[in-house]
Formats: sequence, C-alpha cells, structure tokens
Amino acid sequence: MSGAGGPGGTGYLPIAEHGIIGDLRTAALVGTDGTVDWFCPGRFDEPSVFASLLDAGSGGHWGLAPRTDDTELTTQQQFYYPDSNILITRFLTADGIVEVQDFLVLLAPHDAGHRQRLVRRVTGVRGSVPMVVDVVPRPDYAREVPEVVTGGAGIRFTGSRIVLDLTSTVELSVVDHAARAEFDTREGRTEVFVLEVDGDGPDPCDDGADDLFEGTVAFWKDWLKRSSYTGRWRERVHRSALTLKMLTHEPTGAVIASPTMALPEQLGGERNWDYRYVWMRDAAFTLYALLRLGFTEEAGAFIDWLTDRFVEPEDGAQGPLRVMYTIDGDDVPAEIELDHLEGYRGSRPVLCGNGAAGQLQLDIYGEIIDSVYLYDKHGRGVGHEDWTNLCAILEWLRGHWDAPDEGIWETRAGRQDHVFSRLMCWVAVERMIRMARRRGLPGDVGAWTTTRDEIYHQIMDRGWDPDVGPRGSFVQRYGATTLDASVLLMPMVKFCAPTEPRFAATLDAINDTLVVDTLVFRYDVEDSPDGLEGEEGTFSMCSFWNVEAMTRAGRLEHARIALEKMFSYGNHLGLYAEEIGLTGEQLGNFPQAFTHLSLISSAINLDRALG
Repeated sequence: MSGAGGPGGTGYLPIAEHGIIGDLRTAALVGTDGTVDWFCPGRFDEPSVFASLLDAGSGGHWGLAPRTDDTELTTQQQFYYPDSNILITRFLTADGIVEVQDFLVLLAPHDAGHRQRLVRRVTGVRGSVPMVVDVVPRPDYAREVPEVVTGGAGIRFTGSRIVLDLTSTVELSVVDHAARAEFDTREGRTEVFVLEVDGDGPDPCDDGADDLFEGTVAFWKDWLKRSSYTGRWRERVHRSALTLKMLTHEPTGAVIASPTMALPEQLGGERNWDYRYVWMRDAAFTLYALLRLGFTEEAGAFIDWLTDRFVEPEDGAQGPLRVMYTIDGDDVPAEIELDHLEGYRGSRPVLCGNGAAGQLQLDIYGEIIDSVYLYDKHGRGVGHEDWTNLCAILEWLRGHWDAPDEGIWETRAGRQDHVFSRLMCWVAVERMIRMARRRGLPGDVGAWTTTRDEIYHQIMDRGWDPDVGPRGSFVQRYGATTLDASVLLMPMVKFCAPTEPRFAATLDAINDTLVVDTLVFRYDVEDSPDGLEGEEGTFSMCSFWNVEAMTRAGRLEHARIALEKMFSYGNHLGLYAEEIGLTGEQLGNFPQAFTHLSLISSAINLDRALG
C-alpha cells in the first residue's frame, strides 16, 4: 500500500501500475496494490481528497489489501470486468485468493438523480485472507485534515468544501482522522465499502451493492454495444473508447485531456502539468475518434459545448477562442505550485492550473473547424447561428494566420512561425470552403480560397528545407532545420497526398531521426530549446501518428509491426500515459485522451488498409 514518502521517492507505484474508474463526472486511480491514490470528488478539476500519487506520505489514500505481516503476498493481478470500466484487483496469497472490485456507480445516462459513490467490494475466492483497510481523506490537495464524526450507519468526513460518507459491512474505527479496519475474508463472502460524495448522510451498507454493481456493468455494456468497430484490434480499440468515454463530463459534454495533474514527463524534472481541463485540440480529435466508432451522441454533446464558446467571440491578438477551458467553459485557473506536496517520486514543482491557457496556438482553429466539418457531414449539421459565428472566427483567422505563436507543443521559449500552426490554419479555411460549397452556406468563398492557397504556398516555400535529411524535409518552424513529428498529420488532414515526394522524404527523415523502436520523440529538445529544463520521453500519440502516416503511404508491413510494438508499451490494462521513456516506463499524466484517440485512428485506418 502507499506508505510514507521520503527521500528518493519511496512509497510510489510506477505510473503504469494503475487502473482508472469513473462516473462521467470524475475519476479515480487504483493501484495494483489496492490503493486509491488519486481521487477528486465531485468532478475532474475539483481539489483532491486522495493524492498519495503526488505525496505518498501525506497526500491521502484509501488502502485495501492483504496484511503483509500476516500472510505471504505472492501475486497481484488487475483487469477490467469485460466490456466495462469496473476494475478488479486480485491478490493471490499462500492462504487464499481475494478480489477487490472497484467502480464509481453509473446507472443511467443523464441521470438527474445521480449520486457519486465509490464502491469497493471485497470477495473471498479461496481460503481465508487477513485484510486491512485504511481510508485517509486529506481534502483540498492535502491542505486540510477533515473533521470526523462516527454515526450509527457509518463515518462522515467533513472538509471546508466537501463531505464524504463512508459505510461498510465491516466495523470501522477512527484513528488520526482516518478510518481503519482489519478483517478476514472467507470463501464466497463479500464485504462492501461505499464512499459517497456530498450525500445526505451514511446509509446502511447492505446487499444493495449487488444492484449497484450489476447496474454499472449494464451501463457500460449497453454503451459499448453502440460501437461500429469489429476489426482485428477490437479489444484494444474498445478499451481506448471506454477510456475516452470516462474522460467526458456528461453534464456539460466537455472532454478533458487527462484526469491527473503534475505527473512528470521526466522523473525529478519540472515538466509537471495539470491536464484536468478541456484542450480544444485534444477534444476536437476525440470527437473525430468517437465519430469513427459510431458514438454520435458524445460527438453531438461536445459540439454543443464547443459552439457555446462561439457565441459573441472576442477579438484581439489572442483570438476569439482559447487554447483550453474549464469543464464549464470558463478561463482555466492561473498556474500555481502546491509546494506542500513532494511530487510523484520527488518530482517538483507540483503544478495546479495551467500557464499555457493564455498562449496563442493558432493550430486549434484547424482542429476545431475540422471537427465541426466532420459533425456537419456525419451528424445533425451546423445551424445558422453557429455558421455565422464560425464565419466571424474565420475572418479573424484570415487576418492573423501569419502571426508567430507558441504552437502545438506549448513552448515557453517565445513565439515562432510554426509549420504545424500554418498547416492547421490551412485546414480551417479549407473546411469552411467545403462546408459552404457542400451545403450552399453563405460566405466569401472566393476570398477564403485566396487565403487557403496563400497558406499552402507559404508552407511549401518556407516550411520545406531541401537540405534536411537525405532528401529534404518539412521542418518545425520557418528558418530552422528542426524536425517535428506534428507534420506527420499532413496527409491525414488532406494537405497533401501520402505519396507526395516531399512528404515521403519527411516521413523517412522523421523515422531516421526521431524514432527509436517505433517510439517517436515530438522533436529534439536540444536542437529546439523550449524554455524548460530537463528532458522528456517519447510521445505516444506521435508514435500512433507515425503508424497512420506509414499506413497511408502504403508501408503496411512496417505500420503493422509498429502498431503491435506500440500495443506492447501499454500497461497491463491497455492504458497509456502521455509519454513513454526509452526503458518503457509510462511518463506524464495518465491516462491521456490524445494517446487513446490516436490509437483508435491508427488501428481503424490500418485495419481498413489491410482489408
């Protein structure tokens, strides 16, 4: 179990040794040791009550595992109940086998009476195993110690902004503002623990847990039945789809980038960002992945959330849209350091909020308008008000596409003329032209076409360097020779054919320079300093982009081998963080939406190409 922290980062599981459970409002991480070490009650971006993931000694946790001083622990296993997001952790000991079933209750779509309940069911499978449970909530990112009151039906933890009610079929005691119990499992018997957020008070914990389990299983199975994917990698694709669904906020339709914050891109480094917000780029690509799988309801919900941002768009140098928003569509909080937390394995600073929220990243306009174009084509279509606002947004972009920006990688080294930003500006204009022509919508298509072609020629003239690589290559930014994996998207967004000689040369150059055993670095940090100290791992989404680029270029055998290798880098549940280190460790926030949506896209396209 997550024990005391200390020098050298003791008490921490590898990031990959976790599963995720969720209720379309928030999520929790559960380690293979049976510890809930990350949970923000209420919704994804609320302050945590369990954060031993970021401070093993004092962050707060919910441990549930065999007593290691009484029994020899031999094996731990973890898997998902089929076609669901119910996580099962098994402990196989010399004295017996016990299963812990973890889930956040989810009984019906758009449930107005939804109660947020984290349920942990402990079932004896064989023999008798001595167990220990300790529930140590530390609200507000462990800046508070809760008041604890014991009642007839359970225990209530109260913080300044949160109330948690814990009930159990096992008698609990209160020690040091925490709940604790020791008990023995018996074959065929189940003990239940339920933690409810902001409820009306502890309810008796009885056989109703069976109904909660079966109802939650039914919810996830019914949802997954809507998938249209039946290809070679069904299990991998569906696990990614289930993960993306967990990262959606059902009440608003928003899609977050990741449920965690401050997990390091390099152990001991400073690249420790808060990803619990809606990145316009990530969410737009997520919509594309969900549409490919037939999940039009989720796509429609996000489009509704997105188009609310179009209303009376602001002007100015930053543009009418922001890089990221909160779940409610508000400005993301300013980035602050939680200096009372030691950080995952000592990786500081622990950052909350995000300093990139005020950046100019022009590529988001391409991703956003492309997602609207896809939904207009495959969904219910764009209405008059949204089209009018899109036209206003495009007019701003036509006047600013040539400006330097921070780019897709959110560099903190100043604004540059990024090729990928120009590429996605081209996409924005091109998709508006397509929608106008296909549906006869009003717009100055002639002027738009002139802008589109101007961007195209500029990229071809200034974004291409004939002296980079063996046969030339598109580069990261004008005037530089740095390679960048983001240009792998060129044929995917239909800027050029996948067999275009310049792109073929770029694909070769990237694979020669940025790829190590199918793992792709986004760029060379030493060659292109980004204003931050330290190194980083390979970017998993770029690795999947490379698979899709090779697929589209007809290099099917190479693409298939690369995809199978990428599957091997997922964790035991098929989950991925943002990055993978060169020794195979997961790095960065976990799990990450962008990685899973790029897995879906690459698998679907390779499946179709293989026939």
